[in-house]
Amino acid sequence: MNQEERASFNTEYWRFLWSSILIALSGCLGNVVDGIIVGNLLGEDGVSAINLSRTVIQFMFTLSMLLSTGAGMLVGIELGRKDMPRAAYIYTVSMASCLAVGLLLAITGLTVPEAVAGWLCNNRQLLQPTTDYLIPMLLGAPAYMMVWAMSTMVSVDGSPRLVSLAIMVDNAVNLCLDIVFIQWFGWGIEGSSTATVVGHLVGIAIMCSHYFHKDNHLRLTVRHDHPALGSIISQGAPLAVASVCLTLLLYSANTIVLSTVGRVGIFAFSVCMNLLQIYNLFLAGVCRTIQSLGAIQVGKGDSEAFHQVLRKSFRFITVAMLLTCMLVWLDPEVVTRFFGASDDSMVAEGSHALRVFSLSFIPFCYIYVLMIVYKLYGHHHMALFISFALSLTVIPVMWIISQAAPGLLWYSYLIAYLVEVLLIVILHQWQHLRFTLH
Repeated sequence: MNQEERASFNTEYWRFLWSSILIALSGCLGNVVDGIIVGNLLGEDGVSAINLSRTVIQFMFTLSMLLSTGAGMLVGIELGRKDMPRAAYIYTVSMASCLAVGLLLAITGLTVPEAVAGWLCNNRQLLQPTTDYLIPMLLGAPAYMMVWAMSTMVSVDGSPRLVSLAIMVDNAVNLCLDIVFIQWFGWGIEGSSTATVVGHLVGIAIMCSHYFHKDNHLRLTVRHDHPALGSIISQGAPLAVASVCLTLLLYSANTIVLSTVGRVGIFAFSVCMNLLQIYNLFLAGVCRTIQSLGAIQVGKGDSEAFHQVLRKSFRFITVAMLLTCMLVWLDPEVVTRFFGASDDSMVAEGSHALRVFSLSFIPFCYIYVLMIVYKLYGHHHMALFISFALSLTVIPVMWIISQAAPGLLWYSYLIAYLVEVLLIVILHQWQHLRFTLH
């Protein structure tokens, strides 16, 4: 790269990164502030019910990743190759699949929401609020699926700022309607999930304006010589598997914490999962940038530009995570009280758990980014291994510690992630892998 090309690339990189972070920031603030509003209006059990329901949200996100995130990388590669008909066809298959899955999940919300809630929660006091929160969420599953899918596709097609605007408005509507539905209409916790669905519908409407833009390459089409669904699923599989494992981890962790530490423990764990949203702010921004801008460089075969994307991304996420960890360590009690904690035992347990988890999430973020890097370099088996290991190592470690040393339960994540880092290093060296574009 000459100096002019480097300056142009740097501008493009930061445009992608900050737009992606704004998208993640809006979503992160939506989730965290949502929990704060519910905690202060409905109490600690409301926060716990939302966390118990997140297993279903994570499951929907997994399906979206399988059908749209992998497709987004493929679309980016085809756009880099200037193969517009193929990019449009992959987009069409991805969007139609997401909508179909969303409709199937909505049928579940109509027929068996109580059974789903019973599977997630074995505590009588928390069962009803969990059910109430789940019903609007499941009925609004098509909105969940489509807002994630459209944000991926519109970003990779060159309109990340529009996606940023849509997601920010989405979450602003969500937060405003939280207060309206819970406080004014008296809908309780179901008002919170209803507000989220309405916000997503508004975000989808805003992103639809991209299709009227003259530079839009992603038009619906049904004509192409080669099927796309298999390629989409194959490309998205490592990320989807990682998300499946995270879904299983969230369910298992909720169950273990609830049975080991009870309501105090599940509230503390819920606050820690909200802390994870802050880390996801930077993680999602970096990952979206690598998947979009990085995939385009892979399609062009520009190894130097791709390496620049990776270097800048790892530097940025390192600084962001360290700053977040330092802020949590300064005064974790303030964070705990933000979520409506008034009982001293809940404040103490939440503060202790926050400090431990603020460290635990650092290796998690590195591992997750590394999985995407392996995928783009063509090391698919290594990416798939990380997908499984990312969460499945935590479950046995957490169970063992809950039985042998319950007082150390919050250290389970940190121990498991450090074990994963060691396994990745060993496997990388054993397979003699190299980070070179094919």
